[in-house]
Amino acid sequence: MIALDIALDIVIIALLAAGTAFVAVGTVGLLRFPDLATRLHAVAKADNLGLGLIVAALVVHVLREASAPDDPAGWGVALKLLLIWLLALLGTAANSHLLAVPPPGKTDGKGKERGEGGRR
Repeated sequence: MIALDIALDIVIIALLAAGTAFVAVGTVGLLRFPDLATRLHAVAKADNLGLGLIVAALVVHVLREASAPDDPAGWGVALKLLLIWLLALLGTAANSHLLAVPPPGKTDGKGKERGEGGRR
C-alpha cells in the first residue's frame, strides 16, 4: 500500500510539474510573440494543456484521498474539476475567436472587410 501511495505521489507531482511548465511556456509565448494571432495560439494551446494536466493531477489526488473507492463525494469533485476544464476550453476558444476576427465592416489591415477572401 505504501508503494502505491508513493507511485501516486510521483504521478501527481509529475502532472503538476508538466502542467506548470506548459502554463509558463504559454505565458512566455504571450510575451514574446510579435502579433495577436501567434500570441493567441500560444496562450490557447499551452495554457489549456497545462490546465488539463493540473486538473488531471487534482483528480488523481481527490480520488486517492476519497474515503472509499466508490465514494460518491470523490467522484463528484472529480467531475466538477473536469467540468471546470471543459468550460475553460470552451471559453478560451470563444475568446480567441472573438479577439482574432475583426468586427463586421472593419478591415483586417489588408483592406479586406470581414467575410471577404476566404480563410484567415
